[in-house]
Amino acid sequence: MDFDALTTAVAFVALIAVGVGGASMSPMSLETTLVMVLPSAAVFGAIVLVLGVKHGEYRARNV
Repeated sequence: MDFDALTTAVAFVALIAVGVGGASMSPMSLETTLVMVLPSAAVFGAIVLVLGVKHGEYRARNV
């Protein structure tokens, strides 16, 4: 499966939405979830995405 920018963005947003949706089902209020969980999940996801892309580039160059 080829991942272009649009596919990657849709998958990223979908994963963050599922995570925030699942966290909002806990005893925390929705406001707390949106203020605390959403930003931290987005930052962590962005870091992991960059590391994954860089690792993929490394693997593609050194095969």
